[in-house]
Amino acid sequence: MNALAPQLEHPKHPVLVRALPTTTPRRRMLAVGLIGPGRVGSALLTQLRAAQTRLSESGLELKLCGVAASKRMWLDCDDPDLNRRCDRAQIWRPADLRQFARHVLGDDGRHALLIDCSANDEVAAHYAGWLAEGVHVVTPNKLAGSGPLERWQAIRAASHAGARFRYEATVCAGLPVVQTLRDLLDTGDELLAVDGMFSGTLAWLCNRHDGGRPFSALVREAHALGYTEPDPRDDLSGLDVARKLVILAREAGWALSLDDVDVQSLVPAELAALDADAFMARLDELDAPMAAQLAIARAEGGVLRHVASLDRDGRASVKLAVLPASHPFAHTRLTDNVVQFTTRRYHDNPLLVQGPGAGPEVTAAGVFGDLLRIAESLEARA
Repeated sequence: MNALAPQLEHPKHPVLVRALPTTTPRRRMLAVGLIGPGRVGSALLTQLRAAQTRLSESGLELKLCGVAASKRMWLDCDDPDLNRRCDRAQIWRPADLRQFARHVLGDDGRHALLIDCSANDEVAAHYAGWLAEGVHVVTPNKLAGSGPLERWQAIRAASHAGARFRYEATVCAGLPVVQTLRDLLDTGDELLAVDGMFSGTLAWLCNRHDGGRPFSALVREAHALGYTEPDPRDDLSGLDVARKLVILAREAGWALSLDDVDVQSLVPAELAALDADAFMARLDELDAPMAAQLAIARAEGGVLRHVASLDRDGRASVKLAVLPASHPFAHTRLTDNVVQFTTRRYHDNPLLVQGPGAGPEVTAAGVFGDLLRIAESLEARA
């Protein structure tokens, strides 16, 4: 017989009852400041607002402490009564990034996070300092990850002190590309090569460029639909794609810079020098060379795709390429991005990540996911 049983049944020894684990979630508060309330930033604010109740029930309180645009900022301390009553009745003041960061960080030991949804190099220059002060940073801004190597190294060094820096949405919007690469490396795999279609705009143009309409007409349609940047040359030049390739290379520990990437622009030099309106007026000058490229692809039984590649020797390129019809990139749809990782484990059958890689909502969702990963790691504070 169990020796404990008589003891529990004896009237002088009351029955011991083990307390059930509490279901109360661990409470965490995260102070958040948003820089860049444009298309992505506005979409993110909408997503945060919609998720606020659900997150609070799970133990996470997100406190929006301020919003900063290029010339002005709003701080929640300006008029608490108005802040409670009406989102549109907020008082704005001239933008000051240092003051903005200090306000979000506070002086009460809170967890603080800044989200940079701008495309501003001046904002990216503050990351290392913010991280060193203990402020987490999340961004879809590619200028930090692909800018000067020394600045990138300073950012990574500052993030090792405790504050976290996440930038999933800098590559392929909301697709888990950076995290997938990080997981491969952290579990001991070795990156051998990266190939990808990193531009939703160029993917759409290549998918639609079948000879039925001039290439210039497709560019104008993409521009009207908002698929391109205000100046389509920002997409057609391939520079944005090169930045994403550099970010992935640096994530893998390779000291790659933009100057190391062989970028073959779709824009001739004589059109690159024009202002935006003049370029749009002469857009049909792209038709003949693009028709010739299409003819070559068809003669070879392949398809045209805009591809970025990085091999194990550090050779990096961004160009329009003819791929066989059997290639995985030949079957993308609409604005799909696709990234192929060739690693020691995934050598004979490379790992693919594919899906929509453009649009403010999916980009904002990528930023939101980074925020939640940081929040999950935080300890509760009184």
